[in-house]
Amino acid sequence: MDTGSYVACAGLVARSQQLDLAAQDLANINTSGYRSQRSAFRAVLAKSAGANLTGWSAAVNNFGTLGETRLSRTPGNLEKTGNPLDLGLEGDGFFVVQTPAGPRYTRRGNFQISSAGALETSDGYPVQGSLGTVRVPNGELAISADGTLSVDGAIAGKLKVVQFAPSTQLQAESGSYYSAPAGRESPAANTSVRQGMIESSNVNAIASSIQLVTLQRTAEMLQRALTTFHSEFDRTAVEDLPKV
Repeated sequence: MDTGSYVACAGLVARSQQLDLAAQDLANINTSGYRSQRSAFRAVLAKSAGANLTGWSAAVNNFGTLGETRLSRTPGNLEKTGNPLDLGLEGDGFFVVQTPAGPRYTRRGNFQISSAGALETSDGYPVQGSLGTVRVPNGELAISADGTLSVDGAIAGKLKVVQFAPSTQLQAESGSYYSAPAGRESPAANTSVRQGMIESSNVNAIASSIQLVTLQRTAEMLQRALTTFHSEFDRTAVEDLPKV
């Protein structure tokens, strides 16, 4: 396979991966606390082969692949609901919930109280506090900006809200849940909890729709280019191989 075929093939794979991300963003446009994902490319082949190439030689022997994806740090809008169990976050923090696969992080704060009195997500995952799962006694619930829970004026616990360094790679999972490498979390220093509010998805519907169409067109162009390269290769094989 010649360089042109490699470039077209790698480009098609990368654009297909980008299409998956764009489609996922649009599918979660109404998911509370969802963060869109951004992709980055890196050059391979000449670098990975250890070749000492410079100038034009390096340019034609490199092609891009999707290197990594990162969550957008842009917050969604806080929308008022009036529900005392709906919680939004101002700042870079995340709520911590316990799942069968371990702790996960989310900004989706539409919580509920289980029959056992535990604060949990709409999926049934217990919300974590400074002393483990948050328990909410019967009574009037108030939650302060620092995450302290009070019921009928008596302190009942404190939400665990954490943050991550910008370099930390958060892995998106289903819905608005994210996982992170162990030991990377730290207490959120500049995040406030807002009771009776929910953070909307930060996906820009118009920009994401335009991106999706652009990626589809680019993928189609690369597919046509790959078909052309294959046709040329087949023609060369038919015409030249019998001469060898």
